[in-house]
Amino acid sequence: MNKTNIRRAVYAGSFDPPTKGHLWMIREAQPLFDELIVAIGINPEKQATYTLSERKEMLQSITTEFLNVKIASFQNQYLVNYARSVGADFIIRGIRTSFDYEYERSMRHINHDLQPNISTVFLMPPREYAEVSSTMVKGLVGPENWPEIIRRYVPDAVYEKIIQDHLHTQI
Repeated sequence: MNKTNIRRAVYAGSFDPPTKGHLWMIREAQPLFDELIVAIGINPEKQATYTLSERKEMLQSITTEFLNVKIASFQNQYLVNYARSVGADFIIRGIRTSFDYEYERSMRHINHDLQPNISTVFLMPPREYAEVSSTMVKGLVGPENWPEIIRRYVPDAVYEKIIQDHLHTQI
């Protein structure tokens, strides 16, 4: 347990953009802990669609109801080491498919090798979010009727941001 005896967890991802699946994970994880840090992992090898500040803003707007949720970011360090640096004893990971399971199981073992005192907590989203990813949402933007389609996959504030950004690129 960390020094202050606060049950703190980190839920990390690119959140480019945040989806209803991400929000489901946050909603499920936050009551389990005193503090949940939703951390945007910056991968310099990946070209993000949204800036770090835009992703933070979207996450803040969709998590205002959760008083114990904090939005942060990190880069150039392993997630488990970031978790240790912020005093977290838990990492939250989602399992959507059998491929996720195999990958996350391996990562859990590597994380344990690096930081044996940090536990990984797996959550399995319901079927309606299991296939939703940021990449899928971005791939749906553009064709006829796309706003109606993506609305079901992203929270309202994110939907408004995507619509606004798409309108600005059309001008």
